[in-house]
Amino acid sequence: MKSIIVMSLLINTIVTLISIHNGLINTDPYKIKLFKIFNASNYQILTKLIIPHNRETIIASLKLNISMSLIGVIMGEFLVSKAGVGYLILYGTQVFNLTLVMSGIILIMIISFIVYEIITLWEKKKL
Repeated sequence: MKSIIVMSLLINTIVTLISIHNGLINTDPYKIKLFKIFNASNYQILTKLIIPHNRETIIASLKLNISMSLIGVIMGEFLVSKAGVGYLILYGTQVFNLTLVMSGIILIMIISFIVYEIITLWEKKKL
């Protein structure tokens, strides 16, 4: 179980850090200077300017992380698991059971769609 979680985290961490970092460095430097002129603390600049300015980038990163998380979990299950959807797909390919493989893939698609829609609804609520 630990290796599955580590695989998912490793796949997500790099992509998330790069995409959010690019969004954060693209914050308008003139607005940051304006906040500093008004003696805003670094915490205030972060919470009142940078995070609201990059909310769309953060949510887009979350949407991307859905698929990356599922890929990490499935890859981890391929390697070490004795149960789960990844094991189901791997076992189905080994015994040439196409129905088992396709049901695993459809299950992954349904899970991905549901989580994506939850984040989309949250995005509409917040924006």
